Amino acid sequence: MFSEIHKVASQVGHIIIGKDNQIRQSLVCLLAGGHLLIEDVPGVGKTTLAHALAISLGLKFNRLQFTSDLLPADVVGVSIFEREKSQFIFHPGPVFTQVLLADEINRANPKTQSALLEAMEERQVTAEGQTRQLPHPFFVIATQNPGHQVGTFALPESQLDRFLMCLSLGYPDAAAERALLLGEDRRILLKSMVPVMQPQQLVQAQQALRHIHTAPALIDYVQALAQATRQGDLFADGMSPRASIALLQAARAWAALEGRDHVVPEDVQAVLIPVIAHRLRPLKSVSGKVNPSSELLTQLMLKVNL
Repeated sequence: MFSEIHKVASQVGHIIIGKDNQIRQSLVCLLAGGHLLIEDVPGVGKTTLAHALAISLGLKFNRLQFTSDLLPADVVGVSIFEREKSQFIFHPGPVFTQVLLADEINRANPKTQSALLEAMEERQVTAEGQTRQLPHPFFVIATQNPGHQVGTFALPESQLDRFLMCLSLGYPDAAAERALLLGEDRRILLKSMVPVMQPQQLVQAQQALRHIHTAPALIDYVQALAQATRQGDLFADGMSPRASIALLQAARAWAALEGRDHVVPEDVQAVLIPVIAHRLRPLKSVSGKVNPSSELLTQLMLKVNL
């Protein structure tokens, strides 16, 4: 079943050129059952990546453009009085889907951003006193622009912690950009894509992660990494238990895609930065950066002995 994931990565790689590692990390996040945050400047393919993943996985897809005037009801839905039935009928919002692309999530105000918290954590929404379950599987793939850009509202730590991984696509290299310039429009290519994996296969692959063995020594390593973030002079606040669980689950998914039935320290290291960088704040800010640099997280790995 994990071979199907590789087919998804191959198909998406024909749309998002030169970003094989980011595509792989995105699939690890979805395989681990988490939510994905993609942070970068506009125009580098964030929305296209999310759309391509949804199509390739055969999942129902909704896109919601976050703006400053978006209301919570625009996300979860609202009840409207229908005169013919003489009653209020609930009209589900865009969140009732399998893959929700929350585009430019940090352009919405904090009240609207928080409307996603229950959906992301509990896979359900409560509207007008009634709780409604969301489809399964359910993923939020959110994109956000850099915080220094006009019209953005920083995501609070409580919401950032709901995202299992945070990625940045970055600018393409010269060869990839040339292929984009000479190739067909990505929007046209999206229309030609077909599902290469069924939702039930994805669910089975997620469940199979429970059988990926994690030795006690590997658990010790994850705990040592978490403890190192809570002590010393690198970070203002350390990893939460939720972050430790996310790191271990992502490492299991990475090991599965590597074709192994057990996790090794290299799997943890492969996913460490996208799993914890958005959850930590450096004690000493470098050039005004809020998230820790990859160099700082490399220092963290070097401090923890295997």
